[in-house]
Order: sequence, then C-alpha cells, then structure tokens
Amino acid sequence: MKELQWRDILTRTVLVLVTVTVVVWALPHDSRSYFHVEQGKPWKYGDFTAPFDFPIYKSDEVIREERDSALLQYEPYYKYSKDVEIKMLQKFNKDYADGIPDLPDIYMEIISNRLLAIYQQGIMEQREYAELVRDTTNMLRIVNDKEARSVSILEVYSPKMAYEQLFLDKKLAAQRAILQKCNLNEYITANLSYDRERSETSKNDLLSGIALASGVVQKGQKIAGRGEIVTEKTYRIIESFKRENELRNEDMKNNHLSLFGQILYVTILILCFTIYLSLYRKDYFDKFRSTTMLYALIIIFTLLTSLFMRNTFIHVYILPYAMVPIFIRVFMDSRTAFMTHVTMVLTCAVMLQHPFEFIVTETVAGLVAINSLRELSQRSQLFKTAIFVAIACMLVNVAFDWMNADALTQIDYSYYNYLIANGILLLFAYPLLYLIEKTFGFTSDITLIELSNTNNEVLRRMSEVAPGTFNHSIQVANLAGEIANKIGAKAQLVRTGALYHDIGKLANPIYYTENQSGINPHETLTDIESAQIIISHVTEGMKMADKYNLPKVISDFIATHHGQGKAKYFYVNYKNEHPDEPVDDLLFTYPGPNPFTREQACLMMADTVEAASRSLPDYTEQSIRELVERLIDGQVAEGYFRECPITFRDIQYAKTVLIEKLKTVYHTRISYPSEKKN
Repeated sequence: MKELQWRDILTRTVLVLVTVTVVVWALPHDSRSYFHVEQGKPWKYGDFTAPFDFPIYKSDEVIREERDSALLQYEPYYKYSKDVEIKMLQKFNKDYADGIPDLPDIYMEIISNRLLAIYQQGIMEQREYAELVRDTTNMLRIVNDKEARSVSILEVYSPKMAYEQLFLDKKLAAQRAILQKCNLNEYITANLSYDRERSETSKNDLLSGIALASGVVQKGQKIAGRGEIVTEKTYRIIESFKRENELRNEDMKNNHLSLFGQILYVTILILCFTIYLSLYRKDYFDKFRSTTMLYALIIIFTLLTSLFMRNTFIHVYILPYAMVPIFIRVFMDSRTAFMTHVTMVLTCAVMLQHPFEFIVTETVAGLVAINSLRELSQRSQLFKTAIFVAIACMLVNVAFDWMNADALTQIDYSYYNYLIANGILLLFAYPLLYLIEKTFGFTSDITLIELSNTNNEVLRRMSEVAPGTFNHSIQVANLAGEIANKIGAKAQLVRTGALYHDIGKLANPIYYTENQSGINPHETLTDIESAQIIISHVTEGMKMADKYNLPKVISDFIATHHGQGKAKYFYVNYKNEHPDEPVDDLLFTYPGPNPFTREQACLMMADTVEAASRSLPDYTEQSIRELVERLIDGQVAEGYFRECPITFRDIQYAKTVLIEKLKTVYHTRISYPSEKKN
C-alpha cells in the first residue's frame, strides 16, 4: 500500500512539474504589450491607464526633421597641416634649383608665391571635396594650431581645382604650354585632413540638444477607453508606452523575479487542479489517458495563446477555448470540465494586458458549453452549442461596452467579428473528437451510436447466423439501458455493450438454447465439455472484439457480463451425477473479471434476468418479481458487485425496472372474440 501511495504521489508530482515547466516556458518573460492599435480606429481593449510614469516620445519623422534642421548648423572640422605646405615648396625649389627651362628666373618666385597662397587657402582630398561641394552652402572649420576659422566650402580647393587656380595668374597662363611640361600637379597635395574627434563631438553637441520627448504621462493617467477613437496624440502616447516598456524589459533581462513570479503563479493553479482531481476524481489517475488528456489540453491552449499573443494581427478571442470543456464533458464529467477550463483560462489570462474581461468572457463560454452539451450524440447538438457560446460571449462583451461607453456610436462592432469566428472554429470540435478518441483511447457517444447500428458487420452477421442471440442482445440492451437511465449511469454505453456482449456465440451458435430448433448438441457431450463450450463464448468474444477493433470499453462488457460466475446448469448437473467425486470448479467458471463499473453491473443483471425469464412457466407479476429478486439477490450474495461502485439503492432500482419491463414484455394478450355465423 505504501509503495502504491508513493507511486501515486510521484506520478502526480511529475505531471505538475512537466505542466508547469512547459506552461512557464510558453509564457512571455517580459511585460511587453501585445496589442495592435491603429490611428483613427476604436480602441478594442478595456480601459488603459498608465502603469508607470513615462515620456511621450516624438515620432521618428518629427525627430528626423529636427535632426536635419540641427545639422544645417553642423560644420565639420579639418586640420591645417603647415608641414605639407613647407615640404611641397621645398621640393619644388629643389627640383628647379637651376630654374625652369625656357623661362626667366622670375617664374620660380611667381609659382612659389602662387603655391603658398593656395596652400594657405586650403586643399582638401578630391573625394571629400566632391561630397561637400554638392551643397555650396556647406561650411567647415579649419583648425590651425589653437585657432579655428569657419570658411565656406567654396573657399577651399581640391587638388584639381588648386592646379587650375595656378593658371589664373596672367603671367603663368601665358606660359601654360611650357609649365605643363613641369608637372606642377606633383607639388599640389591636400593639406586639410578630417578631424573626426572634433567633428563627431560637434555633431553630438548639436543632436543632444534635440528633445526626444514632448511631454510626460503620469502613473494612473487614463490613456484610452474601450471604444474610444485613437487620435494622433493617443496613438503617440501608446507607442511611447510600448517603447518605454521595451526599454524597461531590456533593463530587466537579468532580473529573475518576474520568472519566479510566473513559476509560483502557474504552480499554484496546476497544484490546485491536481488537488481537486486527487480529492474528487482520483479514479482518473488510475487511467493514464484521462490525466494525460486533461493536462495536455491545458498545455496546448496555453501554447496557442502564447503564439497568438506574439502575433498582434490575430486576436486571442478567435481561439475556441470552449473546446476544452466540450472534450472533457463528452469523455468525462461536467465538474472536471469546468475546473479544467477555469485553470486553463486563468493560466492564459496572465499573458493579456486586460485579463479581467478575458476571464469573464471565457468562463461564461465554458459554462454555456458544458450546460448546452450534456451528451454529444448528434451533430446538430454541437452546432447549437457553438451558437449558444458565440451569443453568450457577445452578450458579455455588450455588457462591458455599455458599462464603459458614453454612447452607442463609441462601440467598436467590428470587435464582435472575432467572437463570431470563435463560434465557427468551435464547430471543428466535432472532427477533433475523433482525433482525441484515437490519441487518448476514449469512446464518445457518437462512436457508440455508430457501433449500435445493426448494419455493422458483426451485428448483421449475428442476426443471420444466430438470430436468437441477436434478439436476446436487443432485449438485454433495452433492459440494461432503462436501468442505466434510472440510476444515472451511461445508458448509451450500456446499450452498445449489450449488443456486443454475446458475439462470441457466433463461433458455435447451435450450442446455445436461443438458437436451437429442436436439436440440442449438448445431449452428445459431457457436462464438462458442454460447460467449456458455453464458457468459451466469452474468450471467443474477446478475440472477435480484437478482430473488429472494438473499443476496450465495449470488450470489457464481453469479459464481465458473466463475471467469475459458473455455468450453473452443467455445474449442478455434474454435481448431481457425481455426488461422491470432488468437483474442479474452474472447469465450470467463467474467466471474468467481475463487473467493475455500474454500466457492467447493469448489463449483468439484465442479461441474467432476461435469459432466465424465458424459462418461466407463466408470466404473472408474482413469478416475475420472485425471479428477479432471486437472481439479483443471488448475484449480490455471490459478490459479483463488490468491485464496482454500485449501491444497494441502485440495485433496488434495477429490480424495479426489470420487473416493470418484463411485465410489459410478457403481458397477457386478450382473446379476440369469434364472429358468430348466422
């Protein structure tokens, strides 16, 4: 027992840890604002107030204009190099120390003075000059030692322009043909170099004077109300909030407090849900498929919510959260469906900016889905549920709109398109039920109804090969279904199980009384051989269930409808014929097990009584009542129902139903009078 308890604790702990880990991983680990806003459109969310103080940032366009305006005053710095001037003049004088061929010595002095004047004006690299001269209004600062002077770009030269400047002198221009042979361009080079440090400092000083914000929003200040038109100012404030939020998130990347808070929040929710299951539905932990589906649905819809929240163009209300309670209601029970739904909604709500409206809307949707879909046996039921859920959600949102809007014109009716889409997507629960069934091994009422169709291969074959067994199965199905309805069990499950409980008799139909027509093959067999053949219909039925892929919940009816009882006719007959010999009871005992669900108990009682009722000599109320009381009391006394959760009250109700139904089936017909002849 202790080992079992520790195993249960370990299983539940692993479920909680896995679920918490996956959910926390899916949650956004920042306070980023996942909402989409458009200028000139209504605010689609609840009232939005500033959670903290933040500046109202200017738009990029405004800042760009202010930057461009400030940069008009920007003057790049260039260093003046005296060394370049001296070096080039010395080189010129050295190269032409003997004078310029074919020209008087005076030309040496003229060229030197001309070069000196040009260098003092300033020569810039050709590429830089071409870039700056595009705008002739550009100014630059030339730094000579500690002095900086502001000059126009037109006042300095490029090497090419400096060369042309030489020949603006009339005397040099007259001798240009001779001077061109001297390659004077070799003595012209840039003496202005870009001063990056001073230039960048100057630019930053200008740009730092531009204010990035145009005001401040204080904590608690209302920014937008639901349904209000988003003006340019409101749009700028919201964008500023999102930007400030991003900056704060960058600063908090190394702050693990938010993550610990998420872990604690999710752990509390999942732990409470697990405690609920442990207290009120602990039988689900015995079925791994049940708990797996419950926790998997919470994880899947949390992941989907996280995905939708990161895509601001898809609204989270499109997600059909009501699918979760629908799936659980169909395969399990209403209370667990509601608890799972609430746990999932509270988990997903932590991702939203305005969780209150989401929680209320989705909780109402879950309640409507659970109450409108008590059982899913027809497609129209799901269609009605989808309509009811969509209407309920829209009514809740209408209530919120009316509470927050001053006039009907302020309501954003396009918002309800998301809820209509939600209702449409909810219809996909029908095909997804099949996927849930196959994945987790459940059986829905829809599948049971399909299996109950007498045109199915097994049932059609039974009606042809073993018509007596087929009729017996139908009668048992009706009786067991009525009992299930009376005690609150699953009637459709019982009816379907009853139709298949004797399919093993198809292997040897002639050996069963209901299929015999005067010839009894047991007359040529011993009691042990006959008992083995009768008992074999259970094992043969299990084989056929596997062959035809019947759900386990149906094959369980085949295995338990006789429990671990005995083939009493042959058992008693053998004991009477061999009074002095020990009897091996196992030779006459069904393999079992005994019923372990209320539905299986209903079938056992109905099967035993219906078969025995055929042997009554007369069908009076007293004989039927005595038969029912004797058979069912015998089953109780032999302990057939010890392993299933059926009560004495349920058993008493079962007796009453069986008595009333058998009285109706075997009622005495009135005799029709004969017509007198004249």
